[in-house]
Amino acid sequence: MADVIDAATWRARLEAGAARLGVCLRPLQTGQLWQLTLLLRERNQLINLTSVDSLDGILTTHILDSLAVVPHLGDGRRIVDVGTGGGFPGLPLAVACPERDFVLIDGTQKKIRFVQDAIVALQLKNARAEAVRAERMRPEPRFDVAIVRAVGALTSITQVAGRLIDETSGRILAMKGKRPDAEIAALPRSWRAELIALDVPELAAERHLVSLSRHKSRHSRQK
Repeated sequence: MADVIDAATWRARLEAGAARLGVCLRPLQTGQLWQLTLLLRERNQLINLTSVDSLDGILTTHILDSLAVVPHLGDGRRIVDVGTGGGFPGLPLAVACPERDFVLIDGTQKKIRFVQDAIVALQLKNARAEAVRAERMRPEPRFDVAIVRAVGALTSITQVAGRLIDETSGRILAMKGKRPDAEIAALPRSWRAELIALDVPELAAERHLVSLSRHKSRHSRQK
């Protein structure tokens, strides 16, 4: 039943949902995200990119869920999506934020090939994809923000993504479902966490965002 949604209705729901999140999408952008949805459904028949591939599911679980991060990007201009999988949240964020630059990385070659094809098809000038594991990446300069969606515990995330961000001002945005209170309590003392409850339109599931940043050392404060 969900797959009988026409393009105009789907795009109207996307625009309304994004507006509730504080994200203003132009017709060009809703068109790009509709095109992404069709590309994902087509390619998902050939390779396993996602278990959620209905029009409704992609709209809520993937695209609106990704866009919920936009208000929390701060002044970050160079952003890395760690473990992007089928391109989420990186592709919707690149569409919604053309003024920012995104690098989407994943260790699975077939998924990155899809993401690269999607970047070309959507004509995104502010995004690129690399088949590389975060542990092997050596960015120079480091990123302002690293986004991690549903990959590992927070302590592991700080170890992997922490080396990709600026040592003084960089942040990690970890996208989670239920409140990860135990994971926050287990964080090393060198990291501080801000827990943010997200309200994703049309999604009947808990969503939280954990903003992680390094505690400034006494030495850095004296500078």
